[in-house]
Amino acid sequence: MSSASVVLKTDCDVVRFSIDKPLDRNAPLAKGEKKSKRVRMSKRAKRNELRFYRLMAKKKMNSPNPEVRIRYKLQKAKRKEAWLIEKLRKFDVPKASVNVYDPEILTEEEKHYLKRTGEKKKMYVPVGRRGVFGGVVLNMHLHWKKHETIKVVCKPCKPGQIHDYAEELAQLSRGIVIDIKPNNTIIFYRGKNYVQPEVMSPPETLSKAKALEKYKYGQSLEHTSQFIEKLEKELEEYREYVARYKERKEDASRSTAVDT
Repeated sequence: MSSASVVLKTDCDVVRFSIDKPLDRNAPLAKGEKKSKRVRMSKRAKRNELRFYRLMAKKKMNSPNPEVRIRYKLQKAKRKEAWLIEKLRKFDVPKASVNVYDPEILTEEEKHYLKRTGEKKKMYVPVGRRGVFGGVVLNMHLHWKKHETIKVVCKPCKPGQIHDYAEELAQLSRGIVIDIKPNNTIIFYRGKNYVQPEVMSPPETLSKAKALEKYKYGQSLEHTSQFIEKLEKELEEYREYVARYKERKEDASRSTAVDT
């Protein structure tokens, strides 16, 4: 692509266009002009810079002042927390515009019957540390191909998390929650007019590998947040201790001054 320039000239009320010569980028520079060069760090300079940062970190970790050590750990933990939050944002699946889920209305007799039949089933769909992902919904639809009800067992499960799982699975699978057991078991009913969908694994869910990766980042974030709270508490306690120590020292100096 040429870099020619178009110049508009108005001589004697007459408009004329003229095309200048294209700029030659490979042409030699005029006297006094200097070509800008990109400065690159050598491997040795990079190594020295890393060594400097490591020495500074080691110096802070081995500092005789406890406040310096705690503040360094706190700063490092907060950087890790921000990095983990940024990583977890990549696993946020944009939810497609889903129609309003309107489950069927069942009578108490039907619920009781479905609950008893669901409890007798030996087969179940597990929800493990990965949580709810596409494979769980796929297994539910495969079970519903031959059975009306299915058990979903959640292990491990935090207190109150079973209800979130039940709501999410009902929305994704279009099933009906019949009962939630105290042993973290949910009984689902496929519905009277159930039709197996063409795509049994919803597109707005994570894959098995990504769900595991998200779980690991989430666990790391949880532990890092707890560690930050612990460090902040330690720092506060140390500052209170220093303040009390200074007060005692001042009181002791005042008492000695009065005695003299």
